[in-house]
Amino acid sequence: MTVERVSRLAAPVLFLLLAAATAESQSTSTLTDRSISWPTWQQWQRVATLRDYNSRVVIFGTAVLGCAAGLVGSFTLLRRRALMGDALSHASLPGIALAFLLVSTSGGEGKSLPVLLTGATISGLLGVLAILGIRNLTRLKEDAALGIVLSVFFGAGIALLGIVQQTASGHAAGLESFIYGKTASMGSADARMITVASLISIGVCGLLFKEFKLLCFDEGFAASRGKPVVLLDIALMALVVTVSIVGLQAVGLVLMIALLVIPAAAARFWTEKMASMTLISAAIGTAGGVIGAAMSALFSRLPSGAMIVLVCTTFFAISMLFGPQRGVLIRTLRRRRLNQKIERQHLLRGIYETLEVPKPAVQPSFRQPVSLATLLPVRSWSTRKLTSIIRHAQDDSLVRFREAEKEVILTKAGVKEAAHLTRQHRLWELYLISYAEIAPGRVDRDADAIEHVLEPEIVEELEALLDQRQPRIQVPRSPHELEAPS
Repeated sequence: MTVERVSRLAAPVLFLLLAAATAESQSTSTLTDRSISWPTWQQWQRVATLRDYNSRVVIFGTAVLGCAAGLVGSFTLLRRRALMGDALSHASLPGIALAFLLVSTSGGEGKSLPVLLTGATISGLLGVLAILGIRNLTRLKEDAALGIVLSVFFGAGIALLGIVQQTASGHAAGLESFIYGKTASMGSADARMITVASLISIGVCGLLFKEFKLLCFDEGFAASRGKPVVLLDIALMALVVTVSIVGLQAVGLVLMIALLVIPAAAARFWTEKMASMTLISAAIGTAGGVIGAAMSALFSRLPSGAMIVLVCTTFFAISMLFGPQRGVLIRTLRRRRLNQKIERQHLLRGIYETLEVPKPAVQPSFRQPVSLATLLPVRSWSTRKLTSIIRHAQDDSLVRFREAEKEVILTKAGVKEAAHLTRQHRLWELYLISYAEIAPGRVDRDADAIEHVLEPEIVEELEALLDQRQPRIQVPRSPHELEAPS
């Protein structure tokens, strides 16, 4: 056989081997490819319009769960039991493993969801009872009890999962999903169970809203009004158990605490009213569930539970920065405005007291100019700081600033405001001297700490206590010029 003939016969074989190797390399690269690609426009449309059945089930289930968790979490946050859900979810792991072991060894279906959730519920309730027992029977605080029960029960659950892995009756494959959640594989039966449990929790919160509100803000007053405080506390813990157990299927026991705490904490930045807070918390939980599940559907390699938590965290960050009641920015602005108001009041009172004549028979003139050099020692201001305060007061038409002469003059409105502030300050000083037994030499600093937030009602009470309500009295004399009462 010639070399040419051999090459002709070998050519097809080499071609087939090369094609097989190329196909194998392509399939291997596909299987090991872990990159995340940006979704196409068609994929965005499919998720937005909920064309896929699995997407509809998952998004609906997580939305209802987020709503219930946000609602129940509002009460637990105000009740200062936010970490109770975390301890409860971690305490459910031994129950899941034990339920699997008992049912599997008896010949039943160990991975039946009702069986596993029943075991989780029993174990979680035992964890809550252990926390309450440690808190009530020992001198340990609730945070220590939470840490003990959480770590012990979770460690026992991990150990039991190791035992399950070694038994001949079954293996632990699938049980680990309760740790991290398996939202993407949620079926219609799971969604129905979550919906029923969530709707029951929402309904109970609506029926007992007033009672839960009273329990969260003043437990002693609720008991004095005849409210069953213990039963209400048990009902609230039962709601936490219900939401936590059904949430194991979605986000897992590790991340379940996020759905109970983050939406409620975010809603706290937006309002001071309990009803509004619960609605906002429920809305944030619902939005977090919908957006997180949708993002997981678009980016298939991203876990759904983690995405739900990250979306809720984004809402929390926005609320923390821009919340109109307790947000960082609004609190910074309020603090800045308060400081400017206090500095302006110090300026007006300093000018008034500088121009005030100690002799009561002489009517002082408060429209005279006062030099900056005279005002600087009043509050140990720097020249730059004092000039800035004067300019702000000038913007409010309280003073006129003669920059060339370095002098400041009270306007008509400024004289009225300065007299009001000085009178209010001295009323508070006299009250502290007369009733708090503070020495006249130290009363100025103590009065200065609170005089800026005195309400008109408090001023009226001070006038009544000090018998200073005669119309002829405008501004009391400075108590520093009088002898302290015996």
